[in-house]
Formats: sequence, C-alpha cells, structure tokens
Amino acid sequence: MGLYWSNLLVFLVFVLCGFLISNSHQLQATQTQLLIQVRKHLEYPRQLSNWENFNGDFCNLGSSPQVSIKCEDDLVVELKIMGNKLSKVSGFHGYAIKNQTLSEKFSINSLVTTLARLSSLRVLSLVSLGIWGPLPDKLHRLSSLELLDMSSNFMFGSVPSRIQRLVRLHTLTLDGNYFNESVPNWFDTMSNLTILSLKNNKFKGQFPSSVTKRKSLTDVSLSHNNLSGEIPDLSTISSLNMLDLRENRFDSELPLLPKGVTTVLLSNNSFNGKIPEEYGKLNRLQHLDLSSNSLVGTPPFALFSLPNVSYLNLRSNMLSGSLHNIIKCGENLGFVDISANRLTGSLPSCLDTNSSNKRVVKFSGNCLVGGNGQQLAESICKEDGVKKKRSWSNVVWIVIGVIGLMVIFLVIVAFVRLIFRKKERRRETVTLQHTVPKVIQDSLPSGISSEVLANARIISEASKLGTQVAPTCRVFSKEELAEATDNFSGFLGEGSIGKLYKGRLENGSCIVIRSITLLKRYSIRNLKVRLDLLAKLRHPHLVGFLGYCINDMGLEDSTSSRVFLVHEYIPNGNFRTHLSECSPNQILNWSDRLAVLIGIAKAVHFLHTGVIPASSSNRLRTNNILLDEHRIAKLSDYGMSIITEDLEQLEAKGDGPKTWNMKKLADDVYDFGFILLEALVGPIVTGKGEAFLLNEMKSFGSQDGRQKIVDPMVLTTCSQESLSIVISITNKCISIEPANRPSFEDVLWNLQYAAQVQATADSEQKSEGAL
Repeated sequence: MGLYWSNLLVFLVFVLCGFLISNSHQLQATQTQLLIQVRKHLEYPRQLSNWENFNGDFCNLGSSPQVSIKCEDDLVVELKIMGNKLSKVSGFHGYAIKNQTLSEKFSINSLVTTLARLSSLRVLSLVSLGIWGPLPDKLHRLSSLELLDMSSNFMFGSVPSRIQRLVRLHTLTLDGNYFNESVPNWFDTMSNLTILSLKNNKFKGQFPSSVTKRKSLTDVSLSHNNLSGEIPDLSTISSLNMLDLRENRFDSELPLLPKGVTTVLLSNNSFNGKIPEEYGKLNRLQHLDLSSNSLVGTPPFALFSLPNVSYLNLRSNMLSGSLHNIIKCGENLGFVDISANRLTGSLPSCLDTNSSNKRVVKFSGNCLVGGNGQQLAESICKEDGVKKKRSWSNVVWIVIGVIGLMVIFLVIVAFVRLIFRKKERRRETVTLQHTVPKVIQDSLPSGISSEVLANARIISEASKLGTQVAPTCRVFSKEELAEATDNFSGFLGEGSIGKLYKGRLENGSCIVIRSITLLKRYSIRNLKVRLDLLAKLRHPHLVGFLGYCINDMGLEDSTSSRVFLVHEYIPNGNFRTHLSECSPNQILNWSDRLAVLIGIAKAVHFLHTGVIPASSSNRLRTNNILLDEHRIAKLSDYGMSIITEDLEQLEAKGDGPKTWNMKKLADDVYDFGFILLEALVGPIVTGKGEAFLLNEMKSFGSQDGRQKIVDPMVLTTCSQESLSIVISITNKCISIEPANRPSFEDVLWNLQYAAQVQATADSEQKSEGAL
C-alpha cells in the first residue's frame, strides 16, 4: 500500500512539473529577434556576451548588475544594460571617438527604431554604452514606458519634445551626456513624472517654469550645467524631497521651497540676497548646502535648530552679523560650515568645538571673537561693509554716466543717418510685403517676417543632412540655354508640367530644362522670389534645381511669362522602368526597392517639415522618381505648387491656408501610397487603374492573395515580415479619409523598420547557406 502511494506521489509531481513547464514564460520570436538586433546596434558589448549562440528563452537568462531582462505575457517589459564606457572625455565634439563611443557606423536612429518595436517596455536603462548622437523623438513610440535612464553616454542637442507623450513615465534620467540646448519646458504635461534628473550636461537657458506645475515631482536634479537667470517659487511642488541645482550660473535670490523638502543643494552659483526666513521653518530638512554664492545678511537662527537638519553648509558667501542669539542647535546637526564669511561676535555654545558635543564645525575666515582658527579682525569686516557701500555707489554713478554718453552718441548718429538717407527713403515705393504671395504670408508663424521667409530656409532637417546654406539661385540668359541645348533641339518629351529638353553647360555638366508658361498673377519680382524659394529646397534625394530664366520680352503688361527651369540631369531612368519585366536586367529586388522608397520618403518628409511654408502637391509618381548612376533615388517635379498655385481658386473655396495645406499634405501621402503599391505589384498591374487596385488590396490579407497579385520579384526576394510591414503602411496611406492617413514621419519609420527586418533575414539566410 505504501508503494502505491509513493508511486502516485511521484506521478503527481511529474504532472505538476509538466504543467508548470507548459505554462512557463516563452518569449515571442519577434521579441527575441529585436533583442538580438539591439545587441548588434550596440556593437556586441561584453556585458551581452552570454547572448552569443543562445537559443533559449531570454526571460530565463537571469539578472546581474550589468544586464536585466524581465518579461510578462511573452513580452519584454524591462531591459537594463550597464556598460563600462566613460562618458566624460576630453575632445568630444559630436563625432565618434575610438574606444570611447560606439563606432562611426553606429546609428542612434536605428537603435531607437528597433527599441520602439518593443512596445511593451516599461523600464529601459541603457547606461555607459558609448551611445552617441541626437536623441530621436521617435522614442515616444514606447507608450508603456515608465522609467527611462540613458545616463553616461554621448548624446547631444536637445531633449526631443515628443517625450512628453510618454504619459506613464515617472522617471526620466539623462545624466552625464552632452545635451547643449535649453532644458525642455513641457514637464507640466507629464502627469506621472516624479523623478527628473538631467545633471552633468551642458544645458543652457533658464530653469523650466513648467516644473513648478508638476506637483508629483519628488526629485529634481539639474546640477552641473550652464543654467542661469531666476529660480521661480518652488513651494507649489508639494511632493518635492530633493532639489539639486549645484554648479550652474543662477543669479537670483534663493527660491521659496515646499515644507516637505529634505535635501537642498544650491552651491556654486551666484545666488544673492538674504537667506529667506522661511528656510527656518522647513522642519523635514536634513541637508542644506548654500556654499559658494553671494548671499548677504545674517542667516536665520532657526536654521541651526531645525529638528532633522544634519548637514548645514553656508561657506564662502558674504554673510554678516552676529550668531550669538542662537540658543540651541538641532539634535541631529552633525556638520556645520560657516567659514569664509563676515560673521562677527562670539560663537554660540552649541557650535563651540571646545564643548562636549561631537558635531563638526568649520568657522575660519570670519571675524568671530574668541573663536579658534584663523579669524579676521572685526574692523576689517566693518571696513568691508563700508567699502562695499561706497563701491556700489561709485558703480551706480559710473553706469549712469556711461548710459548718458551712449544716449547722446546714438542721437547724433541717428540724426546724421536721417539726413543722408532722406532722399533714398523717399524713392522706396515697393516692399517685400507686396512681392511675397498671400498664401506664403498667411502660412507664416507669428514672429517670422516675409523677408526671412524669402531669404532663408528654416528648420532642422538641413543640419541633420549636413547641408549648408543653400547656394544662390543662378539666373540664366535665354542665349545660354539655347547654346546648351543646340537651340532647343534636345527634346526629351512632355513632363507633368511643360516640355523637357536635355542640354550641356559650358563646364560640361548635363542639365534638363523645363519650359513652362505661367499666367501673370503676380509681378516679375514676385515670381523671382518664388523661384528663389524653390531653389532653397535642397536635399540629397531631390533633383537639384540649378536656376531659371524668365523670358517675358520685357513687356510687363503681357498676360503670361515663359519660364525655363534648369535642373541637374539624372542618367539612370525612372523608378517605373526598374520595376518593369520589360527590362529584366534592371529590375530591382525587394531590398533595392525599399532603399528607393526610403530615400523618397525622406525627401517628401523634408518638403513637409523642413521648410516654411511646407511644399505640398509634389506630383508623387513612380515616373517622377529618378535613379542616378549609383541607383540613388531622387524626386523630380517637386515644389511646383510654389510657382503655379492658383491663389484665387484657393480663396474661392473658402478654406484657410492652414486647412488647405493640410489637405494637400494628406494628398501627398495618398499619392505615395500608390508608389508603394506599384513597388509591391509592379507597373503592369497598376495600369489597370486605382479602382481595380483598391479592390485588389483586399487580397493582401491572405497568403494566397499575395501570391496572385504581388510582383514575383518581390515574393522571391522578401521576408514575409518585411512585406507585411509595407503592406500595412500602404493600406493606411491610401485610406479614403485624409484624416486617417499617416504622417510621412510614420511612413518613413515603417519603411526603415521593414528594411532592417529584411537585412536581418538576408543575413540569416547567408549564414545558413554558408553552413
């Protein structure tokens, strides 16, 4: 009988173990693949060496001080990697440093793109890994993120504003980097933020006022930066425990603090004025450091007797007066430093080092009577006070005198200039306000003048691409263009707008000349402003606009103008010819098609967001995408709306410029959706019309349907996951409702991720083939 029960027990144990194993955590294959890609992006750090050839469940790898992975419901929810690269080195100027940062090939954009696919991440910590570059704003796609720590790396620029969309984030730590813009001022939108730590960077500007509206904050650390100006009232941050603003350039009076604060570190700034009496009521205060500032007056006596204060540092200020009225010190007070001030009188008994108390007290460099240590004569402190008053009085009179002389000088200069420029000013009858089109003026953000718009390109994308100020647009003569084209004999055909001619300039460079006729809705000067604006659209994936020629025969009252637009010549045909089976030697595989699509998406994203006003209606067609000798894609026929848009029709529709422009941007997304579709199915199928294609899109939902409609070259060279990503974004682009279409940023992000997935699949296939 005992044997029976023993066997039964063993059987139950096996059954239970089997049940537990079958229900244990098994990480999804895609999540595992993403972790492997993260390791690759980080260039295989030593801390992840145990991932090499690991075929098990990453969730069961176990945690260490350097690496931690936690999973829930087959998804990664926590990823922590601690490297060993120093973040503070001499000579970092935004480029890779051998053995310090990750290599020149590293792309922080690619890293964040991969991380963003781990959409269930709640904790992300990547510390001391040599990560360098501007932090991409697509990090906001990690919508579940609660803790972000990317300290001790080499990130620079600004903290992207879209991080404020991480509404669940409670801890943001970016210490020890090289951020060198202003501290963001949108923290009031992050309702769960409790810890904000941006210390040891190069932030400039003022203290972010939005911090005062975030009552949930417990820790604010902005020390060791270049912040300046005034600190607002912080008493509204009721949960604040720790405030660290050391090593900055703040030059205001000390801020008011909430009653519950425990640690206040404000040393090595230029704070002035008196220490507020309210500081003597901070009963939870434990650690106060106000050293190395310009504080004056007598410190509040109540500071020394606070019930919880243990550390009090007032060193190297200009504090004065006597401390003899301090009756007692707090029981927990263990360290006091009042040295290098101008305090007088006798040292209170609770600060007397000769007494039986064991607290450490430093008080040298004052004018204290009977105190041990190096003290100054009391007369010196008094003389200092008198000298300071006199010196300040002298400074005030000197400043008044200098200002008076400057005012007199400026009045004289203004009077002289007025006399010499009077005639010239009378002759000025036309201003730029009349030459810039109304649609451009209405699109301007407040504070940006029409002149700035006409003469400068505004925004970030140019700097990211390494583009300098756009070169001056060249004005060609009709004779130059006739000579370049052998009197316009090199006819290429009809473009989407105007006739096209091929030519060659004197320097040997090949060009394409577009001849168009424009109705004279505006003056020649206005037209030149528009053409100059078109010339400022510079991007590696745009066909270069070299210049123009306006041929109006000098007749200002004529009804139209003949305009010749000069572009660079792109020799390798258009995208459509590289998709056709009629040219089997040129047909592109799936990876090459993705490279073309990504290049054009970057160009259109630039046209939408990289210039003011945005360029819409860019005639996105596969035959307007040209490939150069290296198969680099370049978009032609872009920006034509700048010089051809019918403003009168726009006003007749009753739409404001902003609403109208948003519709046009959505139209570009729709047109790009059909470029994506043509890349998927080929130009032969697309020739059957939009209605046919929209109906056939339903077939993409099944494997059999894809086999029927997708181009065989795509099917034989793509991975299913990469193909699915592009099909999904294509469906969104060709949505009937413009509001449901994605932005070009979203389109670009999905295409880049599809390319990464395809590259990984190709690499794995090669490895298997080698075996």
